[in-house]
Amino acid sequence: MEEGKYTGYGYDAKPERADDFKTIREWLLLCARKWHWFVVSIAIMCALALLYIMRTPPIYTRTAGVLLKSDAGSMSSDFGFFSSMGATGGRTNLYNEMLTFKSPTYMIDVVKDLHLDMNYSVEGFFHDEVLYGDNLPITVTMPDLEPEEFASMSVTLLGDNKVLLADFSRSGLDEALQQKRIQTTFGNVTSTPVGKVIVNPTAQYKGAMSKPIKVGRWGLEAATKSYVSKLGVDFAQKRSSVLALTFNDVSARRAEDVLNSLFKVYNQKWVDDINQQAISTSKFIDEELQQIERDLGSVDADISAYKSRNLVPDVARASEISMNRAEITSSQLMDFSNQLFMAKYIRKQLSDEKSKYKPLPANSGINNTSVSSQILAYNEKLTQRNSMAANSSANNPLVADLDQNLTATREAIIASLDNVIAVLSNRISDLKSSENQTIGKIASSPTQEKYLLSVERQQKVKEQLYIFLLQKREENQLSKAFTAYNTKLLNPPAGSKRPTKPVRFNVFAIAITLGLLLPMLLLFIISNMDTAVRSRRDLDMLSIPFIGEIPLSYKKYSGLLSIFNKRKEVREIVVKEKSGNAINEAFRVARTNLEFVLGKEDGCKVIMLTSTFAGSGKTFISANMATSFGIKGKKTLLIDLDMRKSSLSTFVNSPTKGIADYLTGHIDNVEDVIIKGSINQLLDVIPVGTTPPNPTELLFGGKLEPMLEQMRQRYDYIFIDCPPLDVVADASIINKLSDVTIFVIRSGHFDKGMLPDVERMYQEKRYNNMVMILNGTYDEYAGNGYRSYGYGYGYGYGYGYGYGYHSKK
Repeated sequence: MEEGKYTGYGYDAKPERADDFKTIREWLLLCARKWHWFVVSIAIMCALALLYIMRTPPIYTRTAGVLLKSDAGSMSSDFGFFSSMGATGGRTNLYNEMLTFKSPTYMIDVVKDLHLDMNYSVEGFFHDEVLYGDNLPITVTMPDLEPEEFASMSVTLLGDNKVLLADFSRSGLDEALQQKRIQTTFGNVTSTPVGKVIVNPTAQYKGAMSKPIKVGRWGLEAATKSYVSKLGVDFAQKRSSVLALTFNDVSARRAEDVLNSLFKVYNQKWVDDINQQAISTSKFIDEELQQIERDLGSVDADISAYKSRNLVPDVARASEISMNRAEITSSQLMDFSNQLFMAKYIRKQLSDEKSKYKPLPANSGINNTSVSSQILAYNEKLTQRNSMAANSSANNPLVADLDQNLTATREAIIASLDNVIAVLSNRISDLKSSENQTIGKIASSPTQEKYLLSVERQQKVKEQLYIFLLQKREENQLSKAFTAYNTKLLNPPAGSKRPTKPVRFNVFAIAITLGLLLPMLLLFIISNMDTAVRSRRDLDMLSIPFIGEIPLSYKKYSGLLSIFNKRKEVREIVVKEKSGNAINEAFRVARTNLEFVLGKEDGCKVIMLTSTFAGSGKTFISANMATSFGIKGKKTLLIDLDMRKSSLSTFVNSPTKGIADYLTGHIDNVEDVIIKGSINQLLDVIPVGTTPPNPTELLFGGKLEPMLEQMRQRYDYIFIDCPPLDVVADASIINKLSDVTIFVIRSGHFDKGMLPDVERMYQEKRYNNMVMILNGTYDEYAGNGYRSYGYGYGYGYGYGYGYGYHSKK
């Protein structure tokens, strides 16, 4: 498929980059042709910029450098305790201090100190001039107003300490009171519609002034917000503790005063905060001391009561006594237990028949003299008896007598042992009870000691804390007397005497930039939103042969001058013999290209001209194209078959007889309706004549074809002006009798969205040898490389070649 040809479903696009390049190039060329738009736009923007500069009050910038100290305002590093308690804040947080400077709480004090809620100004030529400091002759006080209430008035200085108050304004004030005028003197308390007013002169007062002074009283909150918005706080340098305070204001003096006052307010509040913290710390220490005193008294009483309750004046000594007592009791208990054991043993031996002749233990360990002597006597008698029985016999009377004595002694010893056993058992029981009590006391000693140690430890801690707080209370009192400022003013407020805003260079640069951009944007929007066919380039996608581009025959205006474009379509012959203007050159080129399409075959050629809708200029093209062929020496016939409008007939003054009369049969001879040589000696015209009610039926009547065959024998070219294609069926009927169809497209009237329909008609060959001509172009869209009137004229019209024509015929 050839590039740019119609495919039946649309067009195969040309390379996108080339198309974009052409679009940008066309837009730039359009901007170049509209250079006067840019000149006017820049002039308007510069005028507006100048007006803005003159109307805008100059803004002055003042900057101060403030050093923030690393340590928080205490007199020495010995106050680290307060840092830990939060009393003095530690190392300064620079970011927090930046926010602090911007705080409305600080600025409201500045507003109050400098009375910035009062504004004074006089009317200037372009803008009001602010009065402050050296140029402020008076001060005004309005004591009756609420802190956030707004009011205003004008003060005219009359001289001789007299002033005139007028133009009052206050919320809810009647119009009659607003127009009230009051004359008073300096220092006098005057009742006005805005409340009591006191006007006092300043050192700058120099007498009467011709212009009244506008006095406005803002609310404190509104004034504070306004001045906070003008303040800027930033680091002077990275990694430094120096802050740059910047203030912008219409008064350079006021900007300096605001920065100086803000610095003083910040330092004063810093000292107040430190002192307040010291006062809070003192209160805290006093309360803690009182509480510690109460706690110490309670601890002492608790220890005393516990020792008294548990009879332990000294826990360590009591524990030692209990241990000694336990040892003694244990020793006694062991001795008594041994004696009890021996007593029971001896008694058992005495009671045993088998052991009654055995001696008893001599050293029994029983601490009883009676028992010991009895045992000793018993053992002596037993020894004597056993010796006598061994030497004699058991039946010896002496032995028997000794046995009786031994039995009696044995009973006596047993009785004594029973007494001893009873006594020892009681003593052992008593010792065990005493031992249990002693062990209990020994066991309770660690608990008592632990409790007393815990209480005594608390007592010592509170005593140390009490002494420490007494010391810090004295140090805190000293810190209040030696508190230092947290800041140091490195650079006093200073700045250029020239205003920083508005910057004239920047304003004019922006104005010139906007002056360039606005027309460019407007032209870009116009070029992109315009859907009408404007130039030959808009028809590049069509494969229909293109025979020419006809410019407007009158000057086309744009902008406000476009009202001159509202004129009727030109119906005149613009093709003149030996004329070399642009439109004549255009028709010559179109004629040459049409001749190429018609070919070199002999015989008359019938050419019909039509369009999609009325107003395309096909009648104008028909008449002038036919004239062009007549000038060239070709015998040409021009027929008006647009019988509903009869536009072509106006070129020959619209006679009453014409083709309609011939086709209806009212005139038998066609020669009677031919007007010869009225436009050109070789150009004849057949007008419509009487407007018929049924033009389509006349064309179907059968007389048109024989007439055209007859005219073919007499003329070289026959041009037929036809109705639009989609309006009536006339063009389709005439098409069967024509050799070439010229489709006229009107620049600025034909929508690009209809081009596919035109291409489809060509591809489907609905009309014989269809060609295309563009009518009504003008210089605004001529810079596309397709035409150069006066120097030659060339086109490529679908077949890949073009032609130039330079004849002056």
